[in-house]
Amino acid sequence: MALAKILVVDDDPSIRNLIQRFLSKQNYQLEAAEDGRTALAVFERFNPDLVILDVNLPDATGYNLCQDMQSRTGVFVLMLTSRADEADKIQGFSKGADDYLTKPFSLGELEVRVGAILKRQRVINTVEKQRLTFEKLVIDPERREVTLNNQLIPLTALEFDLLRFLATHPGRVWRRSELIQEVWDYEYVGDQRVVDVHIGQIRKKIEIDVTQPVLIQTVRGVGYKFEAPVRSQNPGSIQL
Repeated sequence: MALAKILVVDDDPSIRNLIQRFLSKQNYQLEAAEDGRTALAVFERFNPDLVILDVNLPDATGYNLCQDMQSRTGVFVLMLTSRADEADKIQGFSKGADDYLTKPFSLGELEVRVGAILKRQRVINTVEKQRLTFEKLVIDPERREVTLNNQLIPLTALEFDLLRFLATHPGRVWRRSELIQEVWDYEYVGDQRVVDVHIGQIRKKIEIDVTQPVLIQTVRGVGYKFEAPVRSQNPGSIQL
């Protein structure tokens, strides 16, 4: 199996070099950049599986860089920041970040977070490759694409994983903690409202009216469920 490729973007050379040295010993391929411009150039050449991205860069914001990179390949992004403000974290998640680590951090915690994100790149079995069709909404796990009315919907990697997971269990209600365990693939220790942020972003892209969502519904006091349109076919074939 090929080694996972990680791009480290931070304008602080001590942090950048520390992360590089540590993760290279964990059998990852590493590249690094000190600013947004260099990061994009390395990104295009290196095609990383994961980007460890500082929020504050001399020529760009990590939030915008995260969106730019994910629009190109759907890469996973772990944000680094010296700000512990919850609002900053929510903003990062709303821009597509898969996880968020506050400076200073321990290398042990970094290793766990990186491993957890990369675990989501598992081999998809035959059943999971089947396209899910809900009238005009089509979810293609193999191509990692979602179309609505034959138009490609730009989802981040985590938004896609969350939507696909909910759609493969139509009608079932999931608590936020359960979604974090199933989709994030580990016990996330932060605010569970991160789920609400991602659900909100997905709704903006697939719902006709986000104030009255039809596909992803809120179950008060519990969590969320995906409600298949009545005319959708029964699960078990290529279509649902």
